[in-house]
Amino acid sequence: MDLAELNRRTGEVIAAAMAVHSAMGPGLLESAYLACLGYELRSRGVQLRAQVPLPVIYRGIRLDAGYRIDLLVDDVLVVEVKAVAKILPIHEAQVLSYLKLSGRPAGLLINFHVLHLRNGIRRLLNGS
Repeated sequence: MDLAELNRRTGEVIAAAMAVHSAMGPGLLESAYLACLGYELRSRGVQLRAQVPLPVIYRGIRLDAGYRIDLLVDDVLVVEVKAVAKILPIHEAQVLSYLKLSGRPAGLLINFHVLHLRNGIRRLLNGS
C-alpha cells in the first residue's frame, strides 16, 4: 500500500473519531467510544473488524496471549482506543508492539479523554 492511500485511510478514521468526540465529549468509558467509533466508521462505508485476536509467535509457536486489536481498518490500519487522563509511553509502546506482531504498516492511538481530540491522537508507523 502506498503512503497516499495510508494517509487517506488514516484521515477517514480521524474524521470519524472527531465526529464521535464532538457528539459524545470526554468522560465516557473506552468501550463506549470503541462502539461509537466502530458504528461511525461502518456508517461511512469503512471496512473494519473489532477486537481482532493478535497471537504472539514465540520460538515458532503461535500463542494466544490475550492481545486484541481494538479496530483493524481495511485490514491495514491498527486503531487503539483509550479513555485516559494522559497518553503515556506505554500506550505508544502497545501500539508499536501490535504493529510489529501483526505486520501492519501503521496505527492510530486515539485518546477520547481530552478536551480537544486533536491533542489525543498519535499516528505510529511500523519500523520493522
